[in-house]
Amino acid sequence: MSTSAFTPLPDGPLLRTQDVDVVRDGRHLLRGITLAIEPGEHWALLGANGAGKSTLLGLLGAVTHPTRGEVDVLGRRLGRVDIRDLRAHLGHVNPRHPLRSPLTVREVVLTGLTNSIEPDLQKLPGAADLARADRLIDTLGMTPMAAASWPTLSQGERGRALIARALMASPRLLLLDEPATGLDLTARELLLDSLDLLRHQHPELASVLVTHHLEELPESTTHALLLRDGECVAAGKADDVLTTELISACFGHPIRISRQDGRWTARAATRRAPLPGADEALGRAGGAWQR
Repeated sequence: MSTSAFTPLPDGPLLRTQDVDVVRDGRHLLRGITLAIEPGEHWALLGANGAGKSTLLGLLGAVTHPTRGEVDVLGRRLGRVDIRDLRAHLGHVNPRHPLRSPLTVREVVLTGLTNSIEPDLQKLPGAADLARADRLIDTLGMTPMAAASWPTLSQGERGRALIARALMASPRLLLLDEPATGLDLTARELLLDSLDLLRHQHPELASVLVTHHLEELPESTTHALLLRDGECVAAGKADDVLTTELISACFGHPIRISRQDGRWTARAATRRAPLPGADEALGRAGGAWQR
């Protein structure tokens, strides 16, 4: 099946998992994960190290297959479709991308047309491609750096350039793997502002953002899924999931959650001042994990 012949199905969720397990070397990395992501939804995927976030992102990005259960990506069932064709319609952004090229920012963004790390000399970009690249570079706040070479960029600038690159092929879904890792405060805020603007300008786009930290969530986050030891603690609308009780259960420690100006913050609570309902939540979640 050629990439050009693949057409994402228009109806239903962009992503769906049903009772998904992933087992490696006899160990459950994911267990019983059920999820549906609709166009225009922006999901946060949170959990401690080893919770299964990267494993789940690999399924959603058609990189790996489940051991048990069903995964539908853009209306196609994993195991019944060429995953290379699926990936052409997904924007998967890893800020630790191994690119070591002297290309400029604009040239790097244009490689998103062919999902390569070097320009395709057999397929030069047209005027429409160049205009789209410049619009995306501007949306991500990188216009002053458009002619800068890749080695001169900071980590934050590289992350924003890679997001623009991922969007060149007009994907319906953007997957962001810890995009704010290693950024200082200013770079993080520039990134999050760019994501908010991007989501506003492309209302049909859906996204999944993986992080350990609530402070790294854009204001435009609509939904969240919490993972602990490969199991779902909670999933749904962000305001219902990103609560003191559920975040404490997810991370196994009392954590106070607050929200101001649309952004979340988390602060570990001391045992001297127990959080209302947190101990009960931890007890319930602990019983579920033991089962």
